Amino acid sequence: MRSHQPPWRPRRLHSALPILLLVVLALAARAGADLASDARALVAFRDAVGQRLKWNTSDLAGACSWTGVTCESGRVAVLRLPGASLSGQIPAGTLGNLTALQTLSLRLNGLSGALPADLASAAALRYVFLNGNSLSGGFPQPLLALPGLVKLVLGENGLSGPIPAALANLTQLKVLLLENNSFSGEISDLSLPQLQQFNVSYNQLNGSIPAALRSQPSSAFLGTGLCGGPLGPCPGESPSPAPAGQTPTPVPSGGGGGGSNGGNGGGSDHESKKLSGGAIAGIAIGSALGAALLLFLLVCLCRRSGATKTRSLEMPPPSPTPAAVAGGRKPPEMTSGAAVAPLTTIGHPSAPIGQSTSGKKLVFFGSAAAVVPFDLEDLLRASAEVLGKGAFGTTYKAVLESGATVAVKRLKDVTLSEPEFRERISEIGELQHEFIVPLRAYYYSKDEKLLVYDFMPMGSLSTVLHGNRSSGRMPLNWELRSSIALAAARGVEYIHSTSSTASHGNIKSSNVLLGKSYQARVSDNGLTTLVGPSSSSSSRTTGYRAPEVIDSRRVSQKADVYSFGVLLLELLTGKAPSQAALNDEGVDLPRWVQSVNRSEWTSEVFDIELMRHQNGEDQMAQLLQLAIDCVAQVPEARPSMAHVVVRIEEIKKSSSASNIEEGDISSKAESDVPTNPFAP
Repeated sequence: MRSHQPPWRPRRLHSALPILLLVVLALAARAGADLASDARALVAFRDAVGQRLKWNTSDLAGACSWTGVTCESGRVAVLRLPGASLSGQIPAGTLGNLTALQTLSLRLNGLSGALPADLASAAALRYVFLNGNSLSGGFPQPLLALPGLVKLVLGENGLSGPIPAALANLTQLKVLLLENNSFSGEISDLSLPQLQQFNVSYNQLNGSIPAALRSQPSSAFLGTGLCGGPLGPCPGESPSPAPAGQTPTPVPSGGGGGGSNGGNGGGSDHESKKLSGGAIAGIAIGSALGAALLLFLLVCLCRRSGATKTRSLEMPPPSPTPAAVAGGRKPPEMTSGAAVAPLTTIGHPSAPIGQSTSGKKLVFFGSAAAVVPFDLEDLLRASAEVLGKGAFGTTYKAVLESGATVAVKRLKDVTLSEPEFRERISEIGELQHEFIVPLRAYYYSKDEKLLVYDFMPMGSLSTVLHGNRSSGRMPLNWELRSSIALAAARGVEYIHSTSSTASHGNIKSSNVLLGKSYQARVSDNGLTTLVGPSSSSSSRTTGYRAPEVIDSRRVSQKADVYSFGVLLLELLTGKAPSQAALNDEGVDLPRWVQSVNRSEWTSEVFDIELMRHQNGEDQMAQLLQLAIDCVAQVPEARPSMAHVVVRIEEIKKSSSASNIEEGDISSKAESDVPTNPFAP
């Protein structure tokens, strides 16, 4: 008997095909409608704040190819327009309609006002970068309705009011940067389990840092009125809280009895919880006596400080204090009004000055050696102001009775014998050059090692570059930055020229100091060879070290070139190399710059302060390419410092030929920079 296929099977298949086709067409039409809706929202956004964007708005279907727009699954997923000359207030009905948007990067523009309330509808948002604009008002409330946020960057705006406690609802948040705004009040206890990077520096905040944020570094709270945690204890707060997990030892309930009295039962426990009248009276009398004793001690201390306030204050010990900044950077808030005390005691506070300096003198270098300008006693009587504390020790500004000002570095962790120290410090002191901060003198004893340098009144490049960018601060334009780069390059090149193995060993922005007219000089040359391996290792701030360097006390000239290349990147981008989440991808400075297409350098890489004073854009690109050459992974691929100097000189000459702003302070700075006699 012949078997036949049931006739209903092919019929059902044929009848299902049109239905499947209709479903596919419906989904495609819906996707097209969604993209068209996204495109219309983008057009409205462009018409409101981005008239300069060259989008072909006549072709809404091609929105995914517009500049800064990236699509996924037929929807707009990324809108990245940093430094795109956007201006004005973002209206409703634009970004809020991009319901599939995951990344929004509008940093370094001129956006103002408040964010539209309907931005809360963009529920897919994960990464928001709005730093470097002019947003105003309170904390943007629509962002609090986006629980999936991972990175939120709102620094360098005009936002004010309190930091809302509702931020604790953003449990996925890993990066929260709110620096350089006008937020005020106390910070709520933000318990954000995923938080990795946090910054509220240079806001009008006060009060105690919440416990959940005390693991953040002190740099996250600079320029505020906050206290506690990394900034040191608040008034009345214990400076040394008990370690986590450690509980006080319980008091025995039996009134001091041992195990033999432990069987008295619950009656003695209950009685021990009550205090007799005599005990209460004893506590009251003891408290009164303690208060009287404390008051007596305070009166004595006040009288003593009043009688000796200009003579007997001791130089602060080298242990860290809230005023210190890791890496030796001078905190901006210490530039005026810092504590000043005579330098009367060096060494342990209990050690008389004669024990630590008997038979010892300052040893001078250079022109100061011919005519000794001051002696050790003069230095010890000088008033001292702490400038910063780093891995090598504490640096002070010392004002002598003659009126002269010097910088004194008090070294720590020096393991060299006196003959070894003298030999190495003599090599450093002999390097007297116009672009190197001169070492004028040193002092060596068993307990103290001091270095005396010329004082640089403008502080470090790190402080000037990364300090509070308030309206009253003078911006570092292209002319100033290129002059600083050239002067620093000449200083390092001179060090390299002294021998084939000579190197600086610790090039970073906090070791480039600025004098009048922003004249730059390199400091801390060769100090890595004076200290132990732990200090030498920790002294190199994250991001500057060449990949091949293992022991920071032995740094080659090519490793110096790498560090100088990072310094150039820092000058051009305005970003510290140790700063995490440098951009949307969150990689380190050299890798981030190398990942950006050259055509996007203007909008993505250069510091907003450079782009606000647009002159020399081609020269900036040339200097950036030189920096990239310097940070090559292979040491042999890096140029020499002599070549770096020549290239920067050529770049500056071409910049001067194209456009020099007359009357600018940078012109004076450049005229003060003499020709390098060591350039080939």
